[in-house]
Parts: sequence; C-alpha cells; structure tokens
Amino acid sequence: MTYRIAVLLLMLIGFTTTLVPQSLLAQTAKSRTQLEKEKEAVLQRLQEFDAILKKTSARKKNTIGELNAVNKQLQTRVSYIQTLNNEVALLNREIKETGNLISSLENDLNTLKEEYADMIYVSAKLNSGVNVLTFIFSSSTFRELYMRLRYLKQYSEAREKQVAQIQKVTADLEAEQAKQEQKKAEKQSALQEEQNQKKELDLLKREQQTIVNSLTEKEEELKKDIAETKKQQEELNRLIRKVIEDEIKRAEAEAKKANTTTTKTKGSSMPMTPEAAALSSSFANNQGKLPWPVASGFISETYGNHPHPTLKGITITNDGIDIQTNPDEAVRAVFNGEVTKISTIPGMGGTIIIRHGEYYTMYSRLKTIAVKSGQTVKANDKIGEVATGNDGTAEVHFQTWKGLQKMNPSVWLAGK
Repeated sequence: MTYRIAVLLLMLIGFTTTLVPQSLLAQTAKSRTQLEKEKEAVLQRLQEFDAILKKTSARKKNTIGELNAVNKQLQTRVSYIQTLNNEVALLNREIKETGNLISSLENDLNTLKEEYADMIYVSAKLNSGVNVLTFIFSSSTFRELYMRLRYLKQYSEAREKQVAQIQKVTADLEAEQAKQEQKKAEKQSALQEEQNQKKELDLLKREQQTIVNSLTEKEEELKKDIAETKKQQEELNRLIRKVIEDEIKRAEAEAKKANTTTTKTKGSSMPMTPEAAALSSSFANNQGKLPWPVASGFISETYGNHPHPTLKGITITNDGIDIQTNPDEAVRAVFNGEVTKISTIPGMGGTIIIRHGEYYTMYSRLKTIAVKSGQTVKANDKIGEVATGNDGTAEVHFQTWKGLQKMNPSVWLAGK
C-alpha cells in the first residue's frame, strides 16, 4: 500500500505545467509605431495643404495657383489612402496573430484544467486508500520518512502552482480577447475613413478637371503670363550674376590690397578668407538638411524645364523653385550668412540675396523685407513676408547658387 501511495504522489508531482506563450504581436509593435507616425505626418500635410488651397481659392477661382494646390491635395490624399490601406493590412495581420494566440491560450487552459482534474482524481484515490499520517509514520527508515514528507510538500506546491497557472492563463486569454475586439473596431474605423477619403478624392478630381477646363479657355492670357514670368526670371538672373561678379572682384581686390591669404575651393572662382571658406564648407555639408524658407507650403513649380500644367507643347524653365504657402507667411534664411543685396523687381516684388561663403541663396516675391544690406543672419531668422499675387496665390521664389553656377534648390532643402 505504501509503495502505491509513493507512486501516486510521484505522478502528481510530475504533471507538466504549460507556459503561457509570449505575445506574437510584439513583433509588429515597431511597424505599428512607424505606421502611426507616417499616418500622422501625411494627415498633417493634408491639413496644411487644405488650408493653403482654401486661402488661395478664396480670392479668385480657377487659377494656376489653385490648380497647383488641388494637385498637391490629390497627391497627398492618395498617399493618405495608401497609409490607411497599410493600416488595414497591419490590423488584419494583428487580428490573425491575436486569433492564433487566443487559440493557443484556450488549448493551454484546457490542458491545465485537465491536469488539475487528474490531480484531484489521484488525490481522492490516495485519500480513500490510506490516511496520510499513516502513510508518513509507516516509513521503515528515517530517510523514507523524509522522502515521503518531501513528496507531500511538492504535491501541495504543484497543486497551488497549477491553480495559479490556470488563473494567469485565464487572465491572459481575457486580455487577448479584449484586444481582438479593439483591433476589429480599429479596422472598421480605418475602412470607414478610407471610404471617406476616396469620396474626397473623387470630389478633388472633379474640381481639378473644372480648373483645367477653365484654364484651357484662357490660353492666350496664360501665354502672356508665361512670357512675363520669363522676363522676370531673366531680370533676376542678371541681378544675382552681377551681385556675385561684383563680390568676386571685391574679394580679389581686397585680398590683393591687404596681401592676405585667401582660399579657393575646388571648382570655385571666388577667393575667400579662412572664415568664409569655413562657412562655405559648412553650407556644403548641409546639403539635403537646410530648413525651408517658409514653415508651411509645397513646391508648386520645380527647378529646370518642365511642361506647363495645362497648355500642351509649352515648356516652362525655372532657375529656382516656387513654394506656394499661406498669405503673409514669414520668409526665413535657410542658413547663416550675410545679406549682400536687397532689390525690388517688377512682378517679383522684394528680393533678398544672402551670401554663405561661395554659396548664395535668393528669395523673391516678398511683400515686406525685415533685414538690411550687410546684416548678418542665422538660419531660420525672419527676413521678410511673402507677397500674394493678384490671383490670390502666395508664393516665394527661391534659388541657390555656387559662385556663378545655378543649382537645384530642392536637393539642398530637408525632406518634408
């Protein structure tokens, strides 16, 4: 009899305890965080461009500026819809993984309950066969007595652990079931938002077509605007070239007169003091990192040659970029430097040229100017305010030069 009891106790102690599986969703935590950031950034740009569109179209309808704003809204809304698609796909994966986890937890819980039932059954069998005290004190040796006491203790602890494990798995199961319901609600919300955005997209497409049709009927007027803009561009180029040429001559004359050491970087025709060379090098090292000249806005016309948005066969040349923004938006210096020229050009408004060693930045279409020639400025210092054209479009024209060489400003500005 005593031998049978020992065997039963060993069976009780030997019951396996199932470990609660770690959440499979931990692997997707990073991608969810990244997706949320992307969604927030796209939504913020969408709201920003929507505000610009409303302010642009408030004064005059069916203009190039309005078309640019609508096009940017369309592009951004498509990006937002794609982000929502990615969110739904991620939620589907999470729902599937949570479902697998719930099934695993349910299996674990059933196993634990079955093991606990077996423990109770064996315990009942043991108690019906012999009194526990009799079992202990019927030991033939002290060692056997010690071992039986140890078995009983382990048996008691095993039952307690089994109960605790059942409670833990039950709590985990309930928590995952609650998560599952929450994710299903989030998925439904994302799907509804996606449908709403698609409706907005359709409305924007219709608005875009209306503007294009209206502008097509103004072909002669648009061609006159293009010719006028070309003249203004040429005037800007003459201005900045003269400023740079004068700067080069002045630097050469000052260096010769003072007999001081100057530096010429590779590909540069401008002699520079060590301080100017250091500033120039710092500017070059910040390619792709410079702040935008306005806090809010988008590139409405890119650098170089590109087709007109509505007139077939017409090519536009831009020596800088145009950034469409809000009326009266503050215009800021993109880097430390010295204001070398302030001018006013018909059709382009106020114009400021800032030198950064051998590099130059130019800001045009300003309504007001907040700096003086010769003034030292730092990055993000306000230098003026953007002007609003007769068509209600607020745009700043921005150029970058290295010596007498024009550069694409877009590659210098930080991503947005």
